[in-house]
Amino acid sequence: MMGAASGIRRGGIGFVFVACLVWAWTAAAVADPVGPTSADRYVTRTCVKLLGDRHLLRHPLDDEISKRGFDSFLKMLDPMKVYFHQSDVDGFAPYADQLDDMAQQGDVSFAYRVFQVFLKRVDERLALVDEFLAAKHDFTVDEEMVADPDAAQYPKTPKEARERWRMRIKYDLLVLKADDITGEAAITKLSKRYHSFSKRMHQTDAEDLLEMYLSSLTSAFDPHTAYMSPQTYEDFQIAMRLNLDGIGASLMSEDGTTVIKRVLPGGAADKDGRLKVDDKIVGVGDGRDGEIVDVVDMKLRDVVKLIRGKPGTIVRLEVIPADGSKRKIVDIARATIALTDNEATSEIFEVGQKPDGKPFKIGVIDLPSFYMDMEAFSRRLPDYKSTTRDVRRILDEFNAKGVDAVVLDLRLNGGGSLTEAIDLTGLFIDQGPVVQVKGPDGEVVPYPDEDEGVAWAGPLVVLTSKFSASASEILAGAIQDYGRGLIVGDRATHGKGTVQSLQNLTAAVRLFQIPNAPQLGALKVTIQQFYRPSGESTQNRGVLADLEWPSLTTHLDVGESDLDHPIAFDRIEPAPFRPLGYVSRPVRERLRELSAQRCQQSEDFQKVVNDIQLYKKHKERKYVTLNEEKFLAERAQLNAEKEREKKFEQMADPNHKAIERDFYLDEALAIALDYVQLMDHLARAN
Repeated sequence: MMGAASGIRRGGIGFVFVACLVWAWTAAAVADPVGPTSADRYVTRTCVKLLGDRHLLRHPLDDEISKRGFDSFLKMLDPMKVYFHQSDVDGFAPYADQLDDMAQQGDVSFAYRVFQVFLKRVDERLALVDEFLAAKHDFTVDEEMVADPDAAQYPKTPKEARERWRMRIKYDLLVLKADDITGEAAITKLSKRYHSFSKRMHQTDAEDLLEMYLSSLTSAFDPHTAYMSPQTYEDFQIAMRLNLDGIGASLMSEDGTTVIKRVLPGGAADKDGRLKVDDKIVGVGDGRDGEIVDVVDMKLRDVVKLIRGKPGTIVRLEVIPADGSKRKIVDIARATIALTDNEATSEIFEVGQKPDGKPFKIGVIDLPSFYMDMEAFSRRLPDYKSTTRDVRRILDEFNAKGVDAVVLDLRLNGGGSLTEAIDLTGLFIDQGPVVQVKGPDGEVVPYPDEDEGVAWAGPLVVLTSKFSASASEILAGAIQDYGRGLIVGDRATHGKGTVQSLQNLTAAVRLFQIPNAPQLGALKVTIQQFYRPSGESTQNRGVLADLEWPSLTTHLDVGESDLDHPIAFDRIEPAPFRPLGYVSRPVRERLRELSAQRCQQSEDFQKVVNDIQLYKKHKERKYVTLNEEKFLAERAQLNAEKEREKKFEQMADPNHKAIERDFYLDEALAIALDYVQLMDHLARAN
């Protein structure tokens, strides 16, 4: 993730964090945005000032950035070009090279102009959705719909727009049919989907629109520079400290209703016992006597704000139970809840057999992020939450239980604290540079592990994927450069080799001498690029695996190089460090051979190989058939989109079981076992 401005250690690196792979915008208000606010002007001018002062590339806010931001904003709203007319875009076009000048004056009126047209088109398209859901469709016709956004064109006439939406609804019905949802159930589901989308768009307020628009402009510098609204900034801080004040339940919005999807173990709701999964929250009241506010059709973020509060205070929830019983009022005392879902977890597996007949023990650590409680750290609290502390505790347990090798799973690790990435690497190496950082002035500063000793001295296998990003790439790159362990997984990691700083805009607006400024959010700005001890950047290219196994995610367009306007890969001079020699070329080659043999004999891996071949073939196609027989036949062969969605859901799903024994983990354990036995053999030979 990112950081604030105050320095913490390591020669003034500051509270710097490496951005997570996944950043999503969620709307948060109650009415259509009408026009720019005074806060819009201050926030915009402050962002422009900070971009000029802090961004790594020192690229001016000019016509090039303006045109990129223009394209990005339209793409964010209408990626498949099905809402706007070509005439709408032609009307916006004169502003394409003026957004830079407007932003410097704090003028964001273009965002409102575009969004009002967008809302009008959303309403028009909703009428078409209702019409085509009620119509009969001929699924035997051989017709195709454009599936590639780059190949799509904005409709030039209302007639062309109607035809595009006829095919779109037909496609949606086929997708649901492939998932065995047909007839009235499919029609109802699609109707709710599009009506819910329309409602969410109309609930967008000035704060949300500003976040979308400014992030379109800032992402024109690089994909990870973005504006965070006050609510997004608060959510980010909660995610980093892994605790919040509330009732202890994961909520989701389903067709305008807030639904409980999980009751967090040990939280207030869990201890109370009255709230259950799939219960619907339809009203929220603050205190024992506060008015209960109707939250049906209220956006999820606003519902969450009503439920959160100081520990010990009461919140009253009007609930429709999932079991169909009578609606009820549940009063719960809010409490501080530890968010343990992103914590490191571990498990020990017994595999193979030693000469004495006992099994080998392989310790697996699943690490979904590099987390640190920034607030507790800045207050110098002794027990602040930390990835390194949690993993050190696990490694101590592994040592006590006689583990023979460690597998560190970073496959779904989107990043986090840079400081934690450095410190965690230090658990496996005994001092030395972990990462080198280059700023806008070109100066390169190495950041070493300064702690003596290691927490784990045995064989190490690090699992990575194309979803492993930023901080996880720092660790993987350093482990590989030092020859400290094996990198196993997708062909390469995500490829995010930049550092972001989080600038609190409420403090920054003091540039304009505004006392008592309201919360204005924050600017996440790319300020540095990091490099491995060897001098190679992970930017764009990522960390290449020592042992690559067949994986569909290797071929999905989810890497840094697949984003718009990524910063280029480059190299600097290597830092002085001493390779540890745990992984030599002969060891690596032998382990590759053994793994390849197992994968070739595995039905699961051979199915993955076939899926990859099909995906590559389908990826080249820009159109999708709307003939039912052909569509279902193709979808039965491969649904790569589902694979992509599954990975993102795993990264965000609090119910996901972290350490799951599947054929990939089985292969990781087999590689670790081969590694241990090969190292033992070499040690005896010497």
